[in-house]
Amino acid sequence: MNLTGKLLVAMPGMGDPRFAHAVIFVADHSEKGAMGLIVNKPAADMALSDVLDQIETPTAPAQFDLRVHIGGPVETGRGFVLHSPEYRSAMQTMNIAGAFAVTATLDVLEDIAAGKGPEKAQLMLGYSGWGPDQLEGEIAQNGWLTCEATQETVFDLPDERKWSAALKSLGVDPLGLSATAGRA
Repeated sequence: MNLTGKLLVAMPGMGDPRFAHAVIFVADHSEKGAMGLIVNKPAADMALSDVLDQIETPTAPAQFDLRVHIGGPVETGRGFVLHSPEYRSAMQTMNIAGAFAVTATLDVLEDIAAGKGPEKAQLMLGYSGWGPDQLEGEIAQNGWLTCEATQETVFDLPDERKWSAALKSLGVDPLGLSATAGRA
């Protein structure tokens, strides 16, 4: 199983409150583990302009003043930009599944501030990580559902609608989900 480029959708019984109703874009998944970015958990009262001020980069035009998201609980001081694939950093951009890319170098923020960044983007602080076979175990224990990642779900929908939209893409009614799991 390779979930790179897919979405993880937290089930209601998710034991870790940091992942309650989370939708995570899986940026990398291999036998070594997995790395993902939560796409629907905005950081309280923080925007791109705040981050640019901290790294002493001129403030971006208003249309690029992205909200900052919490990408996960690992390395929360590290930034990642999940974006549309037409943008390529001069330093390093990782293309994912044709429709997405991730850049973790400062030049993407500088380009966004200069109006030369990606067409669609989300800025995340931190990431979500799993060791070998850990994510597969959580899926087997009914912690996550998986679905296709679309730019619409990741970039266009309001954060509060992404979880239910991801579930609906699987034909699952969020109101019909239970916090308890069973086995047949």
